[in-house]
Amino acid sequence: MDEAEVIERFGVPPRRDDLPEIRRELEAASELEQNDDDTSDTLVMKALCFLLFTAGQVEDAIAIWRAKTASFDAKCSIDVQLLCGAGFHETRRYLETIDSDETRAALIYLTECDAAGDFEGHDEPGGQLSGLVAAYQRYYGLTACEA
Repeated sequence: MDEAEVIERFGVPPRRDDLPEIRRELEAASELEQNDDDTSDTLVMKALCFLLFTAGQVEDAIAIWRAKTASFDAKCSIDVQLLCGAGFHETRRYLETIDSDETRAALIYLTECDAAGDFEGHDEPGGQLSGLVAAYQRYYGLTACEA
């Protein structure tokens, strides 16, 4: 399945019933990528992350972080803003409640990206959060959707 097929199969935003399958697909793709498997595809991973982003569930930040950190190519391909579909501040608060090396690394990275301006206006109405959805809609050739 390529990125266009991922978007077509699940739709934007995805149906709530499809979220568990999207999470499983992302986890499997992340493992392949981390193991340097030639069958992995960072563009598919990016599409799956975008779908989880549009669902806006804070718990998906960890799965998206795992995907982003699976390889150098994934880190470059998957935008940091996709970790924060529930909003930057809510995602940060959520990650702060989990005591693990993984979440600490994600928090450090989010802090660095925030300091660089990557989340400026992210949570404001009509701000970066909605702008990012619109940008991805254009990228995937989609018409406007609710997110």
